[in-house]
Amino acid sequence: MSSEGVVPNTVTMVGVLSAVSGLALLEKGRSIHKYMKNNGFIFDGVLGTGLIEMYSKCGSIGSAISVFKGIKRKKLGHWTAMIVGLGMHGMSNRALKLFKQMRETGVEPHAIAFVGLLNACSHAGMVEEGRKYFDLMIKEHGIKPTVEHYGCLVDLLCRVGQLEEARDVINRMPMRPNKIVWMSLLSGCRKYGNAEIGEFAAKNVIKLDPEATGCYVLLSNIYAAAGLWDNVSKLRSMMNERGVRKEPGHSLVEHKGVVHMFVVGDRSHAQTEEIYSKLDEMGQRLKQEGHVPDTSQVLLCVEEREKEAELSHHSERLAIAFNLINGKKGTPIRIVKNLRVCNDCHNVTKLLSSIYEREIIVRDNSRFHHFKDGHCSCMDYW
Repeated sequence: MSSEGVVPNTVTMVGVLSAVSGLALLEKGRSIHKYMKNNGFIFDGVLGTGLIEMYSKCGSIGSAISVFKGIKRKKLGHWTAMIVGLGMHGMSNRALKLFKQMRETGVEPHAIAFVGLLNACSHAGMVEEGRKYFDLMIKEHGIKPTVEHYGCLVDLLCRVGQLEEARDVINRMPMRPNKIVWMSLLSGCRKYGNAEIGEFAAKNVIKLDPEATGCYVLLSNIYAAAGLWDNVSKLRSMMNERGVRKEPGHSLVEHKGVVHMFVVGDRSHAQTEEIYSKLDEMGQRLKQEGHVPDTSQVLLCVEEREKEAELSHHSERLAIAFNLINGKKGTPIRIVKNLRVCNDCHNVTKLLSSIYEREIIVRDNSRFHHFKDGHCSCMDYW
């Protein structure tokens, strides 16, 4: 469009920011932000909201906060986008504080603001606070809960292992639960190893979407973790009969304007030899730190050594190795992963952030993880 000499307007830039957000291309987002500033775009409206969302989804929550602070006439959309951003980055206390500030300025929250607030509580396991704001929304603000609000409450309960209560909330919902609600319950059952409630949740997902790949995978993982290999075999046969294919996990890294994608055991990259050499080095340093692989995450009926090899070649580890080779020392490593980070990779990344003195920011399909000095911002709630 630029080469044709067509001048973009606000709608154009909203679309571009949305595209950048989806791919988490931080450097591209920064260049677009600079373009907008140089060409006189005003950020007091929807563009301000778009920039906050873009920086949040690209893993630079500090830049999102800077944009928010720079907006002189803050509107509900700006407050809401910032609350949502803080929540997805594990800064739940700051999200709650910002909500309080919003109310003190006289801005009345709407239903979407409460979705962001409840999500913030969920990402930090703040059960009592979540219940409090759910009630506040109804009693003080007269907002009728939607399926999204109930979904946040269910997700919050599932993340802390209160699966029976989560099931009860679903049963009491005044509307029909959607696929996302049932998947939250199923994910909780996967995390806490509850096959009974997991089967119940999976049956309801399949009723709504017979081709829901994630549902079959989670239920298969629950069975495998419990050693129910006959059930795993039957479920996989069912998947084959229905033509359901498991989505392969992959991790994306942006380097010098180019997006590099890695899958588990990937050997297609031009720097494969260097990457696997770095993986070996990482493995040795992890052993020196006393790391013992959590092979319960490899849900295959194979030898222990094969399980450890499988874990060491997960896509995010390949992405980290690539960045350690090519990135500037001391700069953050930013990774976008299409699936949930497994427990072992989460523990490994915490250690690697300390070993190599690098902040590692991972966006998985649930939230952001900021690994730094051996700790993660999610506090193990994801």
